[in-house]
Amino acid sequence: MPHDSTFDVLIVGAGHGGAQAAISLRQLEFSGSIGIVGNEPELPYERPPLSKEYFAGEKSFERIRIRPPQFWEERKITLITKTNVMTVDPANHRVVTEAGDALGYHKLIWATGGEARLLPITGINLPGVQTVRTRQDADMLRAAAETAQNIVIIGGGFIGLEAAAVLAKFGKKVVVLETMDRVLARVAAPPLSKFFEIEHRANGVDIRLNASTAAIEGESRVTGVRLADGEVIAADLVIVGVGIIPAVQPLLLAGAKGNNGVAVDTHCRTSLPDIFAIGDCALHYNHFADGAEIRLESVQNANDMAITAAKAICGVPESYCALPWFWSNQYDIRLQTVGLSIGYDELVVRGDPSQRSFSVVYVRKGRVIALDCVNATKDYVQGKTLILADIKPSLGDLGNIELPLKSLAG
Repeated sequence: MPHDSTFDVLIVGAGHGGAQAAISLRQLEFSGSIGIVGNEPELPYERPPLSKEYFAGEKSFERIRIRPPQFWEERKITLITKTNVMTVDPANHRVVTEAGDALGYHKLIWATGGEARLLPITGINLPGVQTVRTRQDADMLRAAAETAQNIVIIGGGFIGLEAAAVLAKFGKKVVVLETMDRVLARVAAPPLSKFFEIEHRANGVDIRLNASTAAIEGESRVTGVRLADGEVIAADLVIVGVGIIPAVQPLLLAGAKGNNGVAVDTHCRTSLPDIFAIGDCALHYNHFADGAEIRLESVQNANDMAITAAKAICGVPESYCALPWFWSNQYDIRLQTVGLSIGYDELVVRGDPSQRSFSVVYVRKGRVIALDCVNATKDYVQGKTLILADIKPSLGDLGNIELPLKSLAG
C-alpha cells in the first residue's frame, strides 16, 4: 500500500465504473498516473454473475474478472485493494483511508457503488443471513446453500428472483417474500411481474406477495423468518435482496451536493472541484427518464458514465446521453430491457406470455420509451431504434408481431 502517494487520477471504487474509467483514460492516451482504491481483496470483477452464473457454479471467478491481472500492470494502473476511503479533503486534494493513509489526487473519480441495504429488524445480523453484493457474499452463499434446505429470500426484485432461480434448480425449498402486491413492482409493469410469478411458481418457488418481514428468528444462527401477521417460516438460510444504499457519505460530508446519491452534471462532475462521480452512486438528470433526477443501478450506466468522466478529464468532453439497457437470466429465460419506463402512460404486450417469448412496450405521450423483452432478442435490438426515433407508432402496430419493430421506425 503506497503511503502518502499522489495520483494524477485517483479512482475510489474498483467495480465496473472504476475499472472502466481507468481503461478509458488509457484508451484516450492519458499518460498520467492512475490509482484505483477498492475495499475488497480482489482485482476488479463483474457483479451481475454473483447472483447468476457465478452463484450457480457455471462460471469461475477467473471468468468474471473485468481484465486479467497483467492488464493493469501493463498499463501502469496501480490497484490498492482492501482499503476503505473514510474522508475526502477537497481543499487539499486528498483522501484519507481507514488506516490513516493519505492519498493525493489531481482529479478524483468516485465510483463506490453502494452497500447492500439491510432491514432494521431483530436478527438481521444472525449467522445464515446473507446479502449478494460481493464475491465474498456469493462464496458464503454458495457454501451455505450446499447444506441449507429451507431458504427464504426477502425481496422480489432481480437479485432475489435470480438467486431463487439458481436455488430452485438445486432442488431447494425456496420462499420469496415481497412486501408489495407483485414482484419487480419498482421496475416493471404488471404483465412482466405476472409472467415471472407464474414461472417461479412452476419451478416450485413459493412466492408470497404483500408479505412484510417482522423479524429473523434464531439464537446462534437463523432458524426462521417471522412475518408481520405472526407466521414463522422455517429457514436455515435467509437471503436479503432489498436494494442498495449509495456509498457517498464521505463526499456528502465534504460538502458535495446530493442526498440519495451524489449529484453530478452531464460530464459526471460533482459540485466539488476536480471530483467526478459515476455509476450506481451518481444522481443525474437522465435524458430517458422524463426529466427526472435518478440513480441508475446498471453495468451499462457505470461503464458509460466512466467513459464520460474520462473524456472530460482528457479534455474531450461529451455529455452523458447513453440509452439505458439491462438484462436478467432466470431459468431458461433471458430478459432484456432497453430504455426507462418511468412515467409511461400506455403499454402494449407484444406476443403471448404463455409462449414464453414476448415484449412489454412502454409508451409515453405516443412515443416508445422502453421495452422489456422476454426471449425476444429481435424486439430488443429493433426496439432501441424505435426509442431513439422521434415518431408515434400506433398501439395496434406495436402489438402486431407480424410487423417487425424496425418497420415502424420509418
